[in-house]
Parts: sequence; structure tokens; C-alpha cells
Amino acid sequence: MARSSGRHPPLNALRAFEAAARHLSFKLAARELHVTPGAVSHQVKQLEDHVGAPLFRRLTRALELTPVALAMLPKVREGLDALHVAVQRARAKDGMRPLTVISPPNFAARWLVPRLARFTDAHPDIELHLASRQSMVDADGAAATALEAANDASVESPVAMVRFGSGHYPGARVDEVLSAVYVPVCSPKLLKGDHALRRPEDLKHHVLLHDDTVVDEGARPSWGDWLQSVGVTDIDATRGPHFSDASLATDAAIEGMGVTLAIKSLLATEIESRRLAVPFDIAAPTGYSYYLVTPESASENAEVSSFRSWLLAEAARERRS
Repeated sequence: MARSSGRHPPLNALRAFEAAARHLSFKLAARELHVTPGAVSHQVKQLEDHVGAPLFRRLTRALELTPVALAMLPKVREGLDALHVAVQRARAKDGMRPLTVISPPNFAARWLVPRLARFTDAHPDIELHLASRQSMVDADGAAATALEAANDASVESPVAMVRFGSGHYPGARVDEVLSAVYVPVCSPKLLKGDHALRRPEDLKHHVLLHDDTVVDEGARPSWGDWLQSVGVTDIDATRGPHFSDASLATDAAIEGMGVTLAIKSLLATEIESRRLAVPFDIAAPTGYSYYLVTPESASENAEVSSFRSWLLAEAARERRS
């Protein structure tokens, strides 16, 4: 039997072979594939010519697989199954509506992700792509580049951005999500012992952790600002390690390394689970908030509108609680 020079065997021939091998009958395979037994026999003969060896022993009332067929069958089934899965995924994607959400890393990890299942459950037809970027925190000149991500040619889906900043983003629809209220936070174990944190003056015995995420010092409170607001003047507010990522400063506080100023609304889960404590519920002012920023051209997009409605409702629930 001559071997075919073609690289890939015909797909219909593979389907006919797999069905006939499963039923050990051309007649039953034909019924499953909605063709005639003669068509199945012809397709199998094509495949036998392609591999250069017989695949069935044709007995009087049955078929029997040859050793070549027995060796081929698992891989043929695996390939047909993979093709079926690929087609089903392509069909499913046809009904999905993509949406890209970009936010600061700290907001994404501490606030958005713990709530995100409620959005995906409510909108199973939206294919969400979440990215965290430090560029979503305002720095010098950020107002002019706030829509840079939305104009990124590599992002094909509608884009919604959560920015931590001033709220001044020309050319975009802007909705305030959460105001930034900074309070001291630390491990609960710092509330005990010889130097327990009971009064702001007790901070002199503890390490001050500094979050340098926001470059513009006028837009975030420093330890100096907070200590001045509570009338403590005999503590060096500049001492202690600095972190370029707010999540790192928070993790250091959780580990008991010291005390950091953090946005209280982002840490509800850690505070409720007693991984963090607020020794002094005294807020320091800031000029920044979290805003949902969408280009005017995409602000009425159905996916963006769904995300906006959900996000603002979650934020309202946060404020009520």
C-alpha cells in the first residue's frame, strides 16, 4: 500500500476512522456522521493510503483494529478533541465583550481584586482584562498623559482607568471613586508590650515606614504633616525606611516592622481580619483621590458603563459601611 506524500491526513478521513474504531462498525459510524457506510469506507481507505498501511481487518460481521490503528488511535482522538475545544472557545469568544481596566497596583491588589468576583458574576458576557500600572498614580505632568493607556494601539478593547491623583484629566469623563484618608496602621502586636502604641507620642519608640508612591509630596501626607497635625514635635519624622510601592510599606507594617501612613479604605480586609490595626484613627489631609477616568469617546460604551455603575456602587457601599 503506497504512502501518501501529503503532510497532513484529510480531516474527514480522521473523523471517519475515529468513529469506525470506536463503534467497530462502518454502519454505526456512518449513522453518527450522517453519511453512508460507503462514504465512511471510502474515507478510511483514503487514510490507509495516506499512512501506507491497513487500519482495519474487515471480518464477516465486524471490524478489527490493526496494530497500526491501535498505535494511531489515541493521538487521533487527542487531536480531534483539541480541535473541538478550540472551536468551542472560538464560538464562546464570539459572544464575549472585552473590557480592559487599568489601575494603580495598590488599589488593584487591596481593594479591587477582593470585590471583582461580584462584577464578573453580574456580567458573565464581559471578558475582563485587569492590568496594574504605577503610571496610574499622578506624577509631574500626569494630567497631560492621563489618556496615554487608552490610546495605546496594543489595547483593542474599551479602556477604563482608575487613577490616583488630582482629578484633572482633560478629554475624559471623571468620576470620583474613593477619597484618600491616610491614617497610621501597624501590626496589632505593636499595641502591646512595654512601648505599646497608646498615644501619638509613643511613636518615638517605633520605626516609621514611608510610602513614596506619590512623588508630589504636597499631594500626600508625610509623617511630618501627620505629627504636626497632632501636636507632636519631638520625633524625627524623616527616620525609617522608604518604599516605592504602597503595598510594600503595608506588608512591612503587617510583619510588625513599624508604622506606616496608609489609605484606610484600601485596608478594610486587613483591619477586619486583625492583620492590621489603626492605633490612632486620626486622618491626615491629602489632595488626591481615586478616580475612574474614561476617554470621552468610550464613556458611553456599554462595557465601560457597566463597570462604572458597578464600581461606583461598590464605593458607595464602602462609604456607608
